[in-house]
Amino acid sequence: MLSDIEIAQQAKIIHIKEIAAKIGVDANDLYYYGKHKAKLPLHLIDEEKLKKSKLILVSAINPTPSGEGKTMVSVGLNDGLNLLGKKSIVVLREPSLGPVFGIKGGAAGGGYSQLIPMEDINLHFTGDFSAIEKANNLLSAIIDNRLHNKTDLDIDPRTIVWKRVIDLNDRALRHIIIGLGGSSNGVLREDGFNITPASEVMAILCMSSSLEDLKKRLGDIFIGYTYDKKPVFARDLKAETAMTILLKDAIKPNLVQTLEGNPAFIHGGPFANIAQGTNTILATKMGLSLADYVVTEAGFGADLGAEKFMDIKCGYAKLKPDAMVLVATIRALRHHGGAKRSEYEIPSLEKVEKGFENLAKHIENAQKYHLKPVVAINHFPHDSEEEIQFVQNACAKMGIKAVVTKSFVQGGEGAKDLAQAVIDNIASGQNNFQALYNWKISIEQKIHTIATQIYGARDVEYAPLAKRQLKTINDLGYNELPICMAKTQKSLSDNEKLVGRPQDFVVTVREFEFAAGAGFVIPILGDMMRMPGLPSSPANERMDISPEGVISGLS
Repeated sequence: MLSDIEIAQQAKIIHIKEIAAKIGVDANDLYYYGKHKAKLPLHLIDEEKLKKSKLILVSAINPTPSGEGKTMVSVGLNDGLNLLGKKSIVVLREPSLGPVFGIKGGAAGGGYSQLIPMEDINLHFTGDFSAIEKANNLLSAIIDNRLHNKTDLDIDPRTIVWKRVIDLNDRALRHIIIGLGGSSNGVLREDGFNITPASEVMAILCMSSSLEDLKKRLGDIFIGYTYDKKPVFARDLKAETAMTILLKDAIKPNLVQTLEGNPAFIHGGPFANIAQGTNTILATKMGLSLADYVVTEAGFGADLGAEKFMDIKCGYAKLKPDAMVLVATIRALRHHGGAKRSEYEIPSLEKVEKGFENLAKHIENAQKYHLKPVVAINHFPHDSEEEIQFVQNACAKMGIKAVVTKSFVQGGEGAKDLAQAVIDNIASGQNNFQALYNWKISIEQKIHTIATQIYGARDVEYAPLAKRQLKTINDLGYNELPICMAKTQKSLSDNEKLVGRPQDFVVTVREFEFAAGAGFVIPILGDMMRMPGLPSSPANERMDISPEGVISGLS
């Protein structure tokens, strides 16, 4: 079979104005980025129409390092729905260059269920990530300029929590010293870089409901304290207007297409292990305004992206999913059943039976939100019929339908059974979404609810630093914000080595951050960090470009 990029490069790509016409968008409303990409104006959002459309959330079990194909299944499901005569749009996040050049690769789908133009989407695309970087780093520059010029704010540099960002994996930038070289080069202080998807500016873009709301949220970014212990926000530096100007185009959702010529929105890109892991509220609402069905995904396992989608995004956007799809692979079930990486492709009913406990927990979690999920078994050539049959039977015993999807090799045709199962699931009236917790309960209660109900933990412990920071958050009045856990994606627990369904474990909150502008509190569990490093054999080593500019090795 051809590689993902070879399939994408051989695809017949349609002019973007024809894709727009399929969803009733006039060509004059498009902001063109070449012939195959465009941005859409916010006036296309219709609050009344979107209430009548159906929102389908795609999530997954805890993944292996390579991922289990949520994006690919989302694209395939969207194509399958369109093949069944439904007006459907898939709404996804933008890829980050960190994973593109790291381990995981791009985020445009795979095989015959991809978004195109694949190279553009996975690289610079329409410049949204660049605009987010510039807005974030402009604020950093403004902060250091205030320190250098000793303005009346009198900021204590030791309290500054705002960091610079770059959209690359670069461990050397996690902790740095700036201002070296004498007094003309600024104030000497500690600083550091996060990866761009972890920037609060990214989170704010994804949570904003309008350009005006974006500006207000940017102004609410917490910077640090003055020497007399008064909190300092971006609005105190008069930074929010300039930051908004840099983001005036980035706030508009991006329109592209699937390999089968169906419309797709791709907008925003926060990671789900260190941020909220969902695309923008604006893109989701625009999709619901222009189609009858919207397929969207939330990052990593359902314990991360899906939990944050339902407890944070749905709360702010006043949205509710009408159906939920849980993606599982036989190889991931083998992994959770104890298989080593070298054994992922070796059939083992015993390991699948043991590993099923991870999928069972995610099904139970979906039911806590009053949703009855459909399980999508993302098919691989090395899956045995015996293993597949076991998963389907085990799901059936829980009252859950499990459908094999082969969209990687068959595109939308391979996802038609899944699409029909989702349509039937919505029509059954068995989904009545409710959030897991009330935002008004204490921060400790919210964390305890997520840890015990979703992760399966016995209890939560707080490190001394976390206890001090929690008091600060409460003192600042942010106790009624929702919770955005920073946790490993490899386990239901905060210990990546505990695969399957861990029992009798305690979650430890090491420290807290809070995103006052985005509107959530961030407990950091275990060894999570907001700037990844490259692996020993990064993806860039397998890439090439021809004299004619044709890229290979991108995935």
